Amino acid sequence: MFARTERLTLRPGWIEDAPELARAAGHEAVVRNTRRMPWPYALGDAESFLRTPQDIRAPSLLVFAHAEGAVHLVGGVGLTAMDDGLRELGYWITPDAWGRGYATEAARAVLDMAGALRIRGVAARHFADNPASGRVLRKLGFRPTGEQSLGESRARGCSAPVIHYARQHAGHPTLPDIADAPPLAA
Repeated sequence: MFARTERLTLRPGWIEDAPELARAAGHEAVVRNTRRMPWPYALGDAESFLRTPQDIRAPSLLVFAHAEGAVHLVGGVGLTAMDDGLRELGYWITPDAWGRGYATEAARAVLDMAGALRIRGVAARHFADNPASGRVLRKLGFRPTGEQSLGESRARGCSAPVIHYARQHAGHPTLPDIADAPPLAA
């Protein structure tokens, strides 16, 4: 799957993207807030990730920003299938692109994909020591579920507290209705 927003292109990664992916993700501040990315994140890690088969109902996409006549890889975004049938949203943005709204814009595009795929519920989690991710989730209409747990982080080499969120399309009987969520902001 591909998506184009006002400032971004989201697409599956290709093996040719490995050097740029390793550069963009090669920051401890990035990978420590993900569950699966190792630290240090090297070219071989990028190549391994890019060789992973894609699942259309759980897309994993690279995020490219269009700025000043150039296109640069600035992050990743995707959905992961969960045991309960829901999908979990995950994203990361390289530090030199923080604060520009790219995470919100990219995640919104993936949530639109989820709607087109008729995925009724999407969950998300963030490490408690990463409140910026919680702000992104709330902008997207996610609500805290009240649940907290310990989440593994390969980069941290340990578990750390995570806060759980949920979002679904209007009318889903078991989760808060997004019609009651605050308006989306950039």
